Amino acid sequence: MPNPNAEVSIVIRMDLPAGRSPAEELRAGRGVSVELESGRRARLDPADQRSVGFARILDTLSKDRLLAYLEIDPESSTITGVFIPRLTRVLAINPLDEGLVVRLARSHAPHVLRRGSPDFDELEPRLREALRTGDTVILTENADYDIIDVRYATGPGDSKGLTRAPLTAKLVEPKKPWWSYLIPWLTCASSAKAQQVFDTMSATTCDPVTVSAPCIPFLYPKDGCFARAHEMCRLMINMGLKPGKVWIEGNLHVETKNSPTCQVVWDWHVAPTLCVRGSRFLQTEELVIDPALFETPVSKETWKGKQGDPNATLKDTGVAIYFDAEITDISSDMLDPNYVDSNQDLIYYRARLVEQTEVYGPAPYACPP
Repeated sequence: MPNPNAEVSIVIRMDLPAGRSPAEELRAGRGVSVELESGRRARLDPADQRSVGFARILDTLSKDRLLAYLEIDPESSTITGVFIPRLTRVLAINPLDEGLVVRLARSHAPHVLRRGSPDFDELEPRLREALRTGDTVILTENADYDIIDVRYATGPGDSKGLTRAPLTAKLVEPKKPWWSYLIPWLTCASSAKAQQVFDTMSATTCDPVTVSAPCIPFLYPKDGCFARAHEMCRLMINMGLKPGKVWIEGNLHVETKNSPTCQVVWDWHVAPTLCVRGSRFLQTEELVIDPALFETPVSKETWKGKQGDPNATLKDTGVAIYFDAEITDISSDMLDPNYVDSNQDLIYYRARLVEQTEVYGPAPYACPP
């Protein structure tokens, strides 16, 4: 059965002297008491060299009221493992040589239940039941997206971060001047402006050590492109621009120094686009703004070519589409006009960046050229 000594909970507080951080207390040789929603208390042990990293992850989750999965020694009540659960729905389960690959709502990365997992025989039917019913589950995986725990979301606290129903309101976009309908070319950005926009987006990237909101976690390319794209579109709209979005679907794999494994694998991906004027009058091109993969705006062909599947398909949408039903296998298009969902998702993926940094060190990583 799944680990009986693990608890999924929001961290209510960490008991600390005024002005002291958990890391400071642990480095000084003092333990840190952690209070959970149930009233249970657990302890970060200064003798465990992992405790400073655990504290940083728990502090991040506690501030944003996100669930934590804690493995707790039953005798000493010390914390021996910390992971970040997600509330999600199971969209598909497919066989894999080493187990099962699971597709989840609000994720474009593969999630694996390995046959060698000690809980495989119990977790597999839970996943299949969640697929059958469409119910929300609390799914926990390690930093490599190996599934280690699946629980049904039943309590009131379990609804935090739950996927909302598709919305119908439209994003407020800047009005175009009357003459733009006569000469659309004039409304497109120059190549210099496009690079300026790209640099502005790239400058919002999270420092992998501090990960301070409202940064965008480009250094966590493994998942969350939909939230990054939506936030970039919001910033571009505030700059008076009219971005779009381009989606790609296929067997995607990208080499990147921002992943500890030097690559990421996706079922689909999305990024903002911007209309850019060409060198000739009335010549325009939609360029992709994707700081997670590039250092400059690129053509859709270049963007597609980077992702390793020549048979992948592209689809353009407006900025209002947060999840495209055709691409992401949800029942209908999901919108996020007030940026509630994208803000919540960015909080989650910032926490995953903290976890990645604690497990593997800060990006970029030493990868082959």
